[in-house]
Amino acid sequence: MPKVRVNDIELYYQVHGEGYPVVFLHGFSSTHNLWQPQVSVLSREYQFVTYDLRGHGQSESPPSPDQYSADIVVEDLFQLLGTLRIGKAVVGGLSTGGYQSLRFYLTHPQMVTALILMCTGPGFRNPDRREEWNRQQEEQAKRLETLGIEALTTSQTRRDVVLEQNPVGLAHMARKVVAQHDPWVIENLSEIKVPTLALVGENDALFFRAAEYMAKAIPGAQYAVIPEAGHAANLDNVEVFNKTVLDFLRKLNLPKG
Repeated sequence: MPKVRVNDIELYYQVHGEGYPVVFLHGFSSTHNLWQPQVSVLSREYQFVTYDLRGHGQSESPPSPDQYSADIVVEDLFQLLGTLRIGKAVVGGLSTGGYQSLRFYLTHPQMVTALILMCTGPGFRNPDRREEWNRQQEEQAKRLETLGIEALTTSQTRRDVVLEQNPVGLAHMARKVVAQHDPWVIENLSEIKVPTLALVGENDALFFRAAEYMAKAIPGAQYAVIPEAGHAANLDNVEVFNKTVLDFLRKLNLPKG
């Protein structure tokens, strides 16, 4: 299994195909398998890189909460790309992965050719909204600590993925990474200078307005709504999602390798 030691943990990753690097980050409580419907399509034209975030899947779940933060997750990706000798890539993510993609750009703008923000948001400027969001993440973390991984099982499909996870890692991720600890990202959307696609499922009520907001706040950003899709738009409507992402990538006229 392809693992590499970065930032003091073992990180599981996969590389598919050849060409210009495209790196996707999954959402909370998911794994690299989230992108399975995209692998065969994107790897035909690009080097498609996926990985399990720390605390998820086959990557290491450090026991201490001090080993989790949004900045630490950004550093994980920075070191992973360095190990893979990728100096610049298209970076995208879904939900928490999308937010981390934004933080990665704002930290390492020289390494990002374009952004694909999928069913995600830029955090909260309003401290009351941020506090409410964080309260929800704290409750989720406590359920994981009390009930174990069963706290997250809501359907058979989700159960198959979630039961492979470490509840300790997910609890720390919810509390330290999914929770919002500053308004840095939302306050700096106007500083994004690369082509950006903000897409969202038409039934993704939680993030629909966030995607609209980002599309307006990021200079020149494109906006797309995936019909008949919810929060996991890449799974709910694979054909339209893949076409939308491919159309965006092809218009970038990326080098062939």
